[in-house]
Amino acid sequence: MDLSQYLEIFIDETKEHLQTLNDQVLILEAEPENIDTVNEIFRAAHSLKGMAGTMGFKRMQRLTHDMENVFSEIRNGKINVNADMVDIVFKCLDAIEGYLSNIIDSSDEGTEDNEELIGLLNAALEQKCDTGEPKPVEAPVVEKAAVGSEERKKYLSIPIADFEKNAMSEAKANGMHVYATTVYIQESCLLKAARAFLVFKGLENKGEIIKSVPSVQDIEDERFDFDFSMFIISEQPIEVIKKAIETVSEIEEAVIEEFEIPDTVQDTVVVQEEEKKVVEDKPAVKVEKTEEKKPATKSGNKPVVNRSVRVDIEKLDDLMNLVSELIIAKNGLVSVTGISSHQDQSFNEQIEYLERITTNLHESVMKVRMVPIESVVNRFPRMIRDLSKKLNKDMELIMTGEDTELDRTVIDEIGDPLMHMLRNAADHGLEDTIERLKIGKPKSGTIRLDAYQDGNNVTIEVSDDGKGVDVEKIKRKAVEKGQITEDQAEYMTEKEAVDLLFQPAFSTAEKISDVSGRGVGLDVVKNKIEGLGGDVEVVTKLGEGTKFIVRLPLTLAIIQALMVDVSGEKYALPLNSVVTIEEILPDDIKYVHTKEVINLRGSVIPIVRLNEVLDIDPVEKEEGLLDDEGLIVVIVKKGDKQAGLLIDKILGQQEIVIKPLGKYIKVPKLISGATILGDGEVALIIDSNTLV
Repeated sequence: MDLSQYLEIFIDETKEHLQTLNDQVLILEAEPENIDTVNEIFRAAHSLKGMAGTMGFKRMQRLTHDMENVFSEIRNGKINVNADMVDIVFKCLDAIEGYLSNIIDSSDEGTEDNEELIGLLNAALEQKCDTGEPKPVEAPVVEKAAVGSEERKKYLSIPIADFEKNAMSEAKANGMHVYATTVYIQESCLLKAARAFLVFKGLENKGEIIKSVPSVQDIEDERFDFDFSMFIISEQPIEVIKKAIETVSEIEEAVIEEFEIPDTVQDTVVVQEEEKKVVEDKPAVKVEKTEEKKPATKSGNKPVVNRSVRVDIEKLDDLMNLVSELIIAKNGLVSVTGISSHQDQSFNEQIEYLERITTNLHESVMKVRMVPIESVVNRFPRMIRDLSKKLNKDMELIMTGEDTELDRTVIDEIGDPLMHMLRNAADHGLEDTIERLKIGKPKSGTIRLDAYQDGNNVTIEVSDDGKGVDVEKIKRKAVEKGQITEDQAEYMTEKEAVDLLFQPAFSTAEKISDVSGRGVGLDVVKNKIEGLGGDVEVVTKLGEGTKFIVRLPLTLAIIQALMVDVSGEKYALPLNSVVTIEEILPDDIKYVHTKEVINLRGSVIPIVRLNEVLDIDPVEKEEGLLDDEGLIVVIVKKGDKQAGLLIDKILGQQEIVIKPLGKYIKVPKLISGATILGDGEVALIIDSNTLV
């Protein structure tokens, strides 16, 4: 059997089970007596074993089988959970991740047998509890009661339509059999839909399936429990049909018999078992309908399950590109409408309708692409646990806002920068346990990762309650490395000194370890985040801790922009960074340390003349623009900092598509990309974060 079609499902589900195992083993380490956690680990290991066996990955199956055995003994109270046991389990999870990595790369698990780990697991099975008798850690598992075949004939209550009844009668008249069957899949089966598919495949040349409950589509989408029923028309004897079904692996039983066609077709709707679970310990319910026929609907209180579908990110990228082109075409239509003298009201209404539709389509595509940040941060608790042991420091990680969503393209890139910042906090930020106790801090250091949405941006803060950044130490290191002079160090502000941390190959570590000290980290963090259109900022207080603030755009593809004119050239400013637009007079511009500023309602804001920054010759203003001496200032922000951009004209707000300029053009950081306007003209997009 070719299982390659299920490989992608296997990889995704293995990742999910591995994450569950990592999370639960962390809980078990803190709460060794937590039986719910032990049961969850046992179930996940059992699932992994079944999946690996189904796919033919024998080495992974063997390792997870031995893990399952160990946790079976823990459940029974015959083995105690201790620190060594937890370390062994984590090593097993790392080994399974190694198998998975090989499978992703080559569809093969590799040749590593991990005999040493299997030996450790088998040795653990020899351990017994110190207490005289096993502790009763769990209520006995209630196995599903054996159900006789007569009670398992679910097809007896399936409604049959007139046309189906006619087909059955015609088959009987031609000497064929009509079989009614219910197929039961083992509850340990991980690929229900695959097993059902093989059942249908096996019956293809044995007869014709005229009805299945649930429908074939629902079965393909795994929207069913562990059984399904069907009616088969066949010339074959009943034993052949039964054998064809039960030869499929993980099929528990097929209840099958010759079907007697009823004289009348009852209009009966059967409440499916899945829906019965809402009200336990109540008899099965049949709803008799005597009035007009209506489709059976699910209870309004029951959440709809299995409504999600896995989609390749490349397909979403293609969809986003098509939406982008649609928006460019829409902008072209709008610009043509604006310059023409077309007065047809209905035409203009259709253009406005098109604008609304494309905007809604864009928003829908963006929602499809949004992924909770949880998919990135859920691996960090395990990392901090390992660092705590490696660095011999007590520390805990507190995370909030894991449900905050980001575009998939941003999610894929943000993992490494966050990991660097957390490792930095663990190694450089937190003091040793003895040092913390000496200065009156709690024994265990705290690292926080907080994520939240702020307008069209997502902010992620990584903070610690450690020693903070020693600015003087940074200056000394920078002078030693020749990155700054003694004079520069003397007059450098605290912020400028802290920004030295982001210089390439800069490290304050006294010795190189496998955690840090090589000077690779924060410069990579800064470059990666700026490459995503975001920025990173450091707030620190000596003796109290450090906070890294990362701001990222929600999306990298389509944004709302303020179109401006600078010396006759069109530029786009991302609207999410624009605070306000002001009209000022030349006399309103003052000087502070030879830099131009304005005092706007009590706030001193630096002025940036865009034509100078962009190296464009100024042009004379058109007569009638504001007034002869008026200047237009666009106030933009980055975090809590603001700047005023001097421009010549406001052209209006527009939805624009960000296009990269390509690797052949050396682009200054000031320009974040380009967009195609409605008339085909290209306008550059200004990165206001860099300007600020």
